[in-house]
Amino acid sequence: MSIVFRKLFVFLLVFFFLSPSVSLATNAARGSNLVILSTCHKHAPHQSARGKSGLTGFSSRKKPISTASKREPSHRLLSKKSLRKKLSSKSAMIMDGRTGETLYAYSPDQQGQPASTIKVLTGIIAIDALRDTEMIQISRRAARMPRSKIYLETGKSYPANDLINAVLLASANDASVALAEKIGGSENEFAKKMTLKARSYGAWSTVCKTASGLTARGQKATVRDLALIFNNAMKNPEFARRMSRTKVKTRYGKVLRSHNKALWRIEGAEAGKTGYTRAARQTYVGSFKRGNVELIVAIMGSETMWGDIANLVEYGFAKKHQKEQAMATVAVATSSKYASLDISPLGQNRSLRVLTDYKKVSKF
Repeated sequence: MSIVFRKLFVFLLVFFFLSPSVSLATNAARGSNLVILSTCHKHAPHQSARGKSGLTGFSSRKKPISTASKREPSHRLLSKKSLRKKLSSKSAMIMDGRTGETLYAYSPDQQGQPASTIKVLTGIIAIDALRDTEMIQISRRAARMPRSKIYLETGKSYPANDLINAVLLASANDASVALAEKIGGSENEFAKKMTLKARSYGAWSTVCKTASGLTARGQKATVRDLALIFNNAMKNPEFARRMSRTKVKTRYGKVLRSHNKALWRIEGAEAGKTGYTRAARQTYVGSFKRGNVELIVAIMGSETMWGDIANLVEYGFAKKHQKEQAMATVAVATSSKYASLDISPLGQNRSLRVLTDYKKVSKF
């Protein structure tokens, strides 16, 4: 019995002296695991309400995706098929204004009459070619242009500034022809300059025959081209400034009002140009911005223009929101995979670098 008691006594002594080390080591290991987890997920988004272990993306307000989608209907992304059912346009395009990426396209290369959206080229060329104070005499041909117009008088001179605003805001056909004749010598020669300008923007399917966009044989454009043209034109500060106005007063007292109702109807609208002829139906190209997201929206052959534009704008911002969430998820997953941490175990003069994928352990 004495031998048994001796062995038991020795065992208790060993257990007594070693148990604190075991406990500390265990706690250190647990602590290190907690640190690893906190390091790996320092920038991770909130988990879903169900508590799944899979990573989710960031919402614009740093809330779970499910919460954001309920409280922010604009972030709900329709399917392309559902969106198409909502549109009356024969062709439509949504472009990322910053990157040029196509976010949505329906028959983007279908050619058709652009109507007054082509006045974007008339305006940008005139801004570059003329001084604001330069006086332009109105020809009989210009004065006789059909509506829409600002009723310029034959033989009378007007400042270029007023005529450019009349073209871009009030979509004036008489002002368009007056500018064309001043710059190109004739509307036909000016139309050639318009086509070359479109080419310089990468709009290879666009052919201009008039400065006004009135229906003409051989004149054509696509929604892809309209988006490219407008996006490039908006890089000109003077063009962007003029297009952002809802109304402006001319030197001779006439008030010019913008035809772009999106400026006061749709959140984030910055600029846009409308168009309509019987052949073209309703056409539009415009710029929209919310936060750091910029969209260019173009439509041709529409029967319900403002409804189409509103649906495309909401889809475009929802699409960008979805893409940002996906990118955030990938970024978090990547940073978590390669996160590292230095650990110094108790009682040892060495360190271990632990990688979260546990594929590499190096001593130093």
